[in-house]
Amino acid sequence: MSDTMTNTQATGGDGAEAPRGVENLPMVKALNAGLRQAMLDDPRVLMMGEDIGRLGGVFRVTEGLQPEFGTDRVLDTPLAESGIIGTAIGLAMHGFRPVCEIQFDGFIYPGFDQITSQLAKLTNRHEGQLSMPLVIRVPYGGHIGAVEHHQESPEAYFAHTPGLRAVSPSTPNDAYWMIQEAIASNDPVMFFEPKSRYWPKGEVDFSSSAVPLHASRVVRTGTDVTLVGHGAMVTVLLQAAELAAAEGTSVEVVDLRSLSPVDYGPVVESVRKTGRAVVAQEASGFASIGSEIAATITERAFYSLEAPVLRVSGFDTPFPPAKLEGLFLPDADRILEAVDRSLAY
Repeated sequence: MSDTMTNTQATGGDGAEAPRGVENLPMVKALNAGLRQAMLDDPRVLMMGEDIGRLGGVFRVTEGLQPEFGTDRVLDTPLAESGIIGTAIGLAMHGFRPVCEIQFDGFIYPGFDQITSQLAKLTNRHEGQLSMPLVIRVPYGGHIGAVEHHQESPEAYFAHTPGLRAVSPSTPNDAYWMIQEAIASNDPVMFFEPKSRYWPKGEVDFSSSAVPLHASRVVRTGTDVTLVGHGAMVTVLLQAAELAAAEGTSVEVVDLRSLSPVDYGPVVESVRKTGRAVVAQEASGFASIGSEIAATITERAFYSLEAPVLRVSGFDTPFPPAKLEGLFLPDADRILEAVDRSLAY
């Protein structure tokens, strides 16, 4: 199983084996392991989505779960996102913990009303007496050369909506732990999975304790500029930091991990140290996650700033055809250009 260390086994809630130790896995396999563990731990957890059962999902995240847990717990649904979400809401109201897969980011909009008008409001409508433990998995973002409706970044819509939690892992290890924490939450969680990070491998420590679901984290220390991002953008920021280091610039990188709520502590602490910040994202820039992060940094660390908080994002246009995505999506060069501008103040 492992590309690195031999793997020992522990026993799951129904006697099945659960992984321990460290493995080198792609994010799809880490998510699969996390979903499997959640299903072993709690019989109320079930999966719903288009082609997630026999096929194992378009990206194979749910591969092997239906044969193991049966068609009552891993359900292939019709191609109807509103129906998937509406059914899951009813299941959550009756004590289940459904996990819905939206096949691609751009397909979520038929279920938008169910998510924002119903799911997000039900706990508040019932004055806290009704929990809504429902997770919606959304493969999102670019860098996969797909067609229209298959490479969008809709996370700001949902982070903006009170009553929803929104998170996005950037590594296989975070994916494994965060999906389990999201499923264990009594609130609805939008779980954004960066498609371009599905296949690169990384260490998954099955024996470590999980970082809290809504905690941001410094993933590279530095002294001159703080770079802030989430999901697939974290890898680009780390690439930019390596290139900057070769030119004598020390860059700190903060992975947000959670988009709602945002853990601003490590972000603000970093900016107070470096005096400069660049916030980056794949999504378009106007009224975005990056806008909110930049505004809050300015509010909370104003007297520490040596330069304006700068933003790097996709352009304010619909996502382009695949052959043009390299021009639309921020890369390390665009990040470094913003770093240079920040240092020039």
